[in-house]
Amino acid sequence: MSKSTMSVPVKRRVFLGATSIIALIAMAPAAMAQTQTIKIGYVTPQTGPLAAFAEADDFVIKQVQDTLANSLETAGGPVNVEIIVRDSQSNPNRAAEVARQLIVSDEVQLIVVASTPETTNPVSAQCEIEGIPCISTAAPWQPWFIERQANPGDPATWESFDYTYHFFWGLEDVIATYQGMWNQLDTNKQVGGLFPNDADGNAWGNPEVGLPPALKAGGYTITDPGRYQNLSDDFTAQIDAFKAANADIVTGVVIPPDLTTFWTQANQQGYKPKIASIAKAILFPVAVEGLGPIANNLSTEVWWSASHPFTSSLNGQSAGELAGGYSEATGRPWTQPVGFIHALFEVAVDSIKRAEDPFDPDALAEAIAATNLDTIVGHIEFGAEGLPPVVAANVSKTPLVGGQWRYQDDGSFELVIVENAAHPEIPLGGTMEAIE
Repeated sequence: MSKSTMSVPVKRRVFLGATSIIALIAMAPAAMAQTQTIKIGYVTPQTGPLAAFAEADDFVIKQVQDTLANSLETAGGPVNVEIIVRDSQSNPNRAAEVARQLIVSDEVQLIVVASTPETTNPVSAQCEIEGIPCISTAAPWQPWFIERQANPGDPATWESFDYTYHFFWGLEDVIATYQGMWNQLDTNKQVGGLFPNDADGNAWGNPEVGLPPALKAGGYTITDPGRYQNLSDDFTAQIDAFKAANADIVTGVVIPPDLTTFWTQANQQGYKPKIASIAKAILFPVAVEGLGPIANNLSTEVWWSASHPFTSSLNGQSAGELAGGYSEATGRPWTQPVGFIHALFEVAVDSIKRAEDPFDPDALAEAIAATNLDTIVGHIEFGAEGLPPVVAANVSKTPLVGGQWRYQDDGSFELVIVENAAHPEIPLGGTMEAIE
């Protein structure tokens, strides 16, 4: 991962581009007056089991395109911006494949990617190999950073990356947020853990650095029945284990279809804990709407909401205005990725504007590394305090609070923020309630 190992292919790519530009100038001086185009590739799970993460893509991309319609002023003059979208189909192999297509065939200068390690990790890895700058989000930093190390279990061997950067929260934040919600209610502190056999599940369920040791330190006991395969159709074994442990609390990191299956079967089999705090699966209105009334008071982490007190550096919108604009344009409730997909392009545009030469991958990567920006999801700054230096070089943490879905009389759901101890600047909307 060292800079020296990447310098040969990167310099070769830049040299060939420079040669082509010189040739064009020699053949057609009038071309000097033409505005060059920066190409941004965006990899996203628009289809498959992770498609809920991409629900806001069309809205955000159109808004960004409209904002940049008259070109973008950079240190080297105006450039046009073209956004090329590729669907990962919720498949890690496909994500890596389309990332390579964007680099080799589409010749993008920058890739942005979001939505779970199954999407962010293969794309980031491909960019690091090819020496192309990449900005990612919507995956906890541990699976994004640690799972890409040669020796994930030995922090002394971890190395920073040269071209890939990530902003989001970490497992330490979700653990604190969940415990902040749980401590508001009287429980037996017995927790059932739902961890799939994927990058997220293995990171969250890691007995050394995941949820189990952190929950134990907080006085909780976790029952972990072991890893299951995504898109399982039978969770009886997990439900029986949680019943046997008399678990008042269920937690885990689950894709939306699996949460629907698990929670429906749990209700059918007479298992109803006081608390169910589930990451990933119930971030979105569509997921809880599919469950109906039995989803009332399910709780989850809240990365972003209409009440977050942040403003876009791209167009000046507040979080409330961005969320309202999405609902007005789509007729749908706002969804958390609206803010983070928007912020991806905020960081991308800001980095392009500041880069000494945005067509040079090294210069653009250096501009990303120097990001110090207030965005719609909060402040993003790489190299800041709060993480080990080797991690902080590539990772910027964003705020996290906790919320519950409240069933409304009209059949819709409202996400109410009920825990904000780490970020009191984000207003509460209520207090934690037990599942009835």
